Amino acid sequence: MNNDVSARLKCKEWGSITIEDKMDIKKLRQKILDLAIHGKLVPQDPNDEPASVLLQRIREEKEKLIKEGKIKKRKKSTNASDMHHYQQVLPNGWCLSTLGEVFTLQAGKNITAKDIKDTATELHSYKCYGGNGIRGFVASYNREGDFPIIGRQGALCGNINIAKGKFYATEHAVVVERYCDVDLMWAYYTLTTLNLNQYATATAQPGLSVAVINDVYIPVPPLKEQERISQEIEHWFALIDQIEQGKADLQTTIKQAKSKILDLAIHGKLVQQDPNDEPAIELLKRINPDFTPCDNGQYGNIPHAWVWVKLGHLFDAVSAKRVMKSDWKTKGIPFYRAREIVKLSDYNEVNNELFIDNEHYNELKNKYGVPVSGDIMLSAVGTIGKSYIVKSTDKFYYKDASVLCLRNYNRLNSKFFSMLFSTSFLQYQMAEYSKGTTVDTITLEKLKSYIVPLPPLAEQQRIVQKIEELFSVLDNIQKALEV
Repeated sequence: MNNDVSARLKCKEWGSITIEDKMDIKKLRQKILDLAIHGKLVPQDPNDEPASVLLQRIREEKEKLIKEGKIKKRKKSTNASDMHHYQQVLPNGWCLSTLGEVFTLQAGKNITAKDIKDTATELHSYKCYGGNGIRGFVASYNREGDFPIIGRQGALCGNINIAKGKFYATEHAVVVERYCDVDLMWAYYTLTTLNLNQYATATAQPGLSVAVINDVYIPVPPLKEQERISQEIEHWFALIDQIEQGKADLQTTIKQAKSKILDLAIHGKLVQQDPNDEPAIELLKRINPDFTPCDNGQYGNIPHAWVWVKLGHLFDAVSAKRVMKSDWKTKGIPFYRAREIVKLSDYNEVNNELFIDNEHYNELKNKYGVPVSGDIMLSAVGTIGKSYIVKSTDKFYYKDASVLCLRNYNRLNSKFFSMLFSTSFLQYQMAEYSKGTTVDTITLEKLKSYIVPLPPLAEQQRIVQKIEELFSVLDNIQKALEV
């Protein structure tokens, strides 16, 4: 939070809101609106014309319009809405009124869906407001001016928008007519704070009755204070927008930093090389004495003790044996598809839906083998390349083709190779090999052919430790941004 925002936080009356709440953007906006509607956002000026005088002028103007037949006389209800929200003493110069007394609320007119276009054209140039805001564009208009609009139908009924100029209001949009220069933005913010959705009918298609919301109480400040309130809210919201943008920029920077860290790691630039480490070529000779390394120059420079190698020369890449849908169970041994591996990769936990029975699992284990600690599981269909390292406590089987397994017989550093799948270098290979398919897919042959850098075993461990150390710092910053 910048110094300007911090200073302003200290000079306002924040009541019971905590520091943590102040960093919750949604709560902060709501708190500002709550202070505004209770007269605590800006100081009162004893020289302002009292709201009682404003309300009297509004009544006189409305009576004149009623006599001229321009608006209809509203039937006053004897059951006004609950006013517990405003039991506190209002500031000097304020009055408690109702929406129907301060404004005229009038629903628009029906229009057929075929007359509403998705985009504006020369013929259909007027915005059309419905229950959830702008529905599209139409050829004619039925209102002109600047108005708050209340959505009165649908799950989002009670939402507030502002319509300016010439526009069409449907029967699901309530146009809020102002009088005596009542401030447009004050009206908008106050209507937003009232949370009119709470007065909706509890049906499959919620709706607001104009008669009901006419009787909703509203605290009315003097006209000049309305202007000060709306200006102060807009100033606060502009500062909050800066905070939000700063958070978004920082989140982008964190993502870019992680990518850069991984890029440095796979090129041998994240940790220092140790001349005492056994060169990677010696490791490869033990794995496969006839191995021929890939050409270093083709894939970029790496330290002299490293080698470029195909993934299939390091791991035994395998798929599962087919498990028929008829063998899926609702309990037993977890059965993972690509979607479960993605969840395990992202959250290290999963609420599994599918299982196979224990007898079937043991049969597969004895005949073909199952994933064991240190193996790397990969999502191979849809969201591809998400990796999960098998733990010693894991017991599961997996869907053929949807998930692939890198069996780590050579006891390489699983974390290092799992991290490789998050690098742009390997993601590019996965994307290239997936071209031409309807759904992104990794086949066994593709997986075996991916080129990866192989550092000495000891350096693999140092790289992983450094990545985890740096990512931990970045993750802590990320968590702080999400408060």
